[in-house]
Amino acid sequence: MNFVTPQKRREWLSQAEDYADVFLQKTKYVLPHLARLCLISTFIEDGIRMWMQWGQQRDYIMSSWNVGWFLGTLFVITNLFGQLVPCGMILAKKKTDIACGILFFIIALQSIAYRIIWEPRFMLRSLSLVGGLILLMVENRKEARTLFAGVPTMHNNAPKNYMQLAGRILLVIMFLTIVRLELTFTSTLQNLISGVCILFVAIGFKTKLSALFLVIFLSIANVYANRFWSVREHRALHDFLKYDFFQTMSVIGGLLFVVALGPGGVSVDARKKEW
Repeated sequence: MNFVTPQKRREWLSQAEDYADVFLQKTKYVLPHLARLCLISTFIEDGIRMWMQWGQQRDYIMSSWNVGWFLGTLFVITNLFGQLVPCGMILAKKKTDIACGILFFIIALQSIAYRIIWEPRFMLRSLSLVGGLILLMVENRKEARTLFAGVPTMHNNAPKNYMQLAGRILLVIMFLTIVRLELTFTSTLQNLISGVCILFVAIGFKTKLSALFLVIFLSIANVYANRFWSVREHRALHDFLKYDFFQTMSVIGGLLFVVALGPGGVSVDARKKEW
């Protein structure tokens, strides 16, 4: 019986890392824009939904919190402009930190208004959005100095390195919501491989390669599992799948930032360079 030797596995891993580096090199000018667009896609979709479902959203807040027309309308207006305006700022790369701050507020507001804080699945996804926005803030700081082209300096900016660590950890929390608790070969293999990559991204080991694998895995799973376009708009399942689809797109955007930025100074990859 033939077994793959450790040396052979290291060769395959090294080859895969080389391919990831080539991908990063060829897409370094496109990747930041794609990552930014994917990350804010869920806010754009939700802002448009606030406009299209103005009355429904207002009535929900009025009945859910027993408030009047004014507060219900104010909630919808806040979510409409509080998402679309910051997204425009982010796409234009203007006052990105302020834009992210507004989106942090919107996430907190919706977590309370829709009682997301009591729903573990939705709360974990909201935390993943926070992680993605933190990485966007890191990218904005880096771009101002090095035009997003290289690997972050190890010790020059400790706060930025810790922001990358927090962003990575929060970002991969989302994967806890898609773990399949089925005792089948396919689901077990899927959970094992994605679990290893999640751990690697969180601790910053083989970071770019692991994040790139998760981007591919999530993209395929998202199109397969959240096909909202195949469900009629008037059905509740349509909105549910659409919400999941764009939330997942935002996590993909965050992972693309991990691919492009690297792990930062607080990571196993960074420490390996010092050994």
